[in-house]
Amino acid sequence: MPNDTQAQIERLRRDLEDLINEVYANNFSASQDFNKYSRFNTRLRVPIYSSAPSTAEIGELYANSSNGKLYVCTAANTWTLVGSQT
Repeated sequence: MPNDTQAQIERLRRDLEDLINEVYANNFSASQDFNKYSRFNTRLRVPIYSSAPSTAEIGELYANSSNGKLYVCTAANTWTLVGSQT
């Protein structure tokens, strides 16, 4: 009986450690989405260009003055239309 209890305790410790590691890995990664919790107290100024800039970093925005659409950089130097704008 004592061996069974000790084995159960060890298993619970391993399970707890696995859960802690999983929570840490899912909540503290290099890429996180905070969109639901963002609150801006000021305006977000988006630069306006007539064509896409040739260089950009992921996350940058720009508005196209010729078509009025908003674009985001989704990969290095790659612009993607935001949403389904008409």
